[in-house]
Amino acid sequence: MTQSLPGQRPAQERVLTGRRGLPVVVVGAGPYGLSVAAHLRAARVPVRIFGEVLGSWRHAMATGMFLKSTPAATDLSAPEPGGRLADFRRVHGEPELTELTPIPCDVFVRYGQWFQKRYVGEIDPGRVVGVDRDGAGFRVRLDDGQELAASAVVVATGLNGLAHIPEELRRLVPEGPGPAALVSHTSHHTDLSRYAGRRVAVIGGGQSALESAALLHEAGAEAQVLVRERRVLWGMTPDLARPWPQRLTKPASPLGTGWILAAVCKAPGGVRRLPPSARLLLFRRALGPSGGWWLRDRVEGVVPVRTACQVTGAAAEGDTVRLALAGPRGISETLVVDHVLAATGYRLALDAVPFLTSGLRAAVACVPGSKAPDLTGAFESSVPGLYFTGSLAAPMFGPMMRFVAGTEYAATHIAGHLTRRTAAV
Repeated sequence: MTQSLPGQRPAQERVLTGRRGLPVVVVGAGPYGLSVAAHLRAARVPVRIFGEVLGSWRHAMATGMFLKSTPAATDLSAPEPGGRLADFRRVHGEPELTELTPIPCDVFVRYGQWFQKRYVGEIDPGRVVGVDRDGAGFRVRLDDGQELAASAVVVATGLNGLAHIPEELRRLVPEGPGPAALVSHTSHHTDLSRYAGRRVAVIGGGQSALESAALLHEAGAEAQVLVRERRVLWGMTPDLARPWPQRLTKPASPLGTGWILAAVCKAPGGVRRLPPSARLLLFRRALGPSGGWWLRDRVEGVVPVRTACQVTGAAAEGDTVRLALAGPRGISETLVVDHVLAATGYRLALDAVPFLTSGLRAAVACVPGSKAPDLTGAFESSVPGLYFTGSLAAPMFGPMMRFVAGTEYAATHIAGHLTRRTAAV
């Protein structure tokens, strides 16, 4: 048998045929990829996971950012007790976090790395650049040219490649974001201090926009926020001792209080059974843009925020951008800035998953009215053996899949289905 050097992929994987003994390939090592792989490993299902542990959290979020989620909604899904964020803190002698303690992103990254070492094991840092069907299984191609056969593929790439920039700004975005770019997306940055002393317009009214604006201001930039809605919404400061009438009328959930949120968190499978139109309405309306309660003092009265303000056009003028704005009562004006930072969300579409071949992508049925995959109760697409989890599953299973809190439901259902599938081969 050919021996592999440390860090190399076993050469014999390139010649395996059939499904028996082939690994499940998990693409992505974020919260969902780690959780699925942990459950598969515990069930002794052969699995290969590709990516960088919490890569997006390390490279697509600016230094100094915090999670919007509470500690109770930030646990990865472990196959046995002992894998919660609170367990990680206790093992390392760190104080337990409460709902009144915003979680720094670097704490969550350290937690993910600890979880990986404890429950997942080795992760291949190689980048998957091609996935296609190969008989009853799949052929997976890596960025170094190597290929391996897989019995199934789980797409758990999170929001990678899904950043959305509105059409009126997109033509000012260069091929690769860099210091000279006039327009960029919030996910392009890990350090906003490079805009110190510059005028920056932040487009959006959600957490990403508001926190980015705070960080820009604190780094010495002249930032202002342009919000399309008539007002900015802020989360409520958690009450750790809510009286029982409030707990009854507005039950708590990982995503907030209220019966609707509690229902969609308790039963993502029930959301999937709703008519497509109702699911999409829930997906688009539930949890609209808002800022975390702990962020409010860093923005209100500190950073200029213009509401009911919509960007209708943008043009480069030398090293600056001239924005055309439509304000209240149809009043139009212009704004000149040095940079535009788009906190305009993400586009959940299959055509933004570049490693799926065009033929495979065309074979995946989509949710009516969207470009997101239509999935079974086990997160399997219309292509047998091809699974999607995380944000791309949100149009089917509801808003829980947009947050870490959804890893438990997704990982147990995907791993359970794959375990039964492997045993039947």
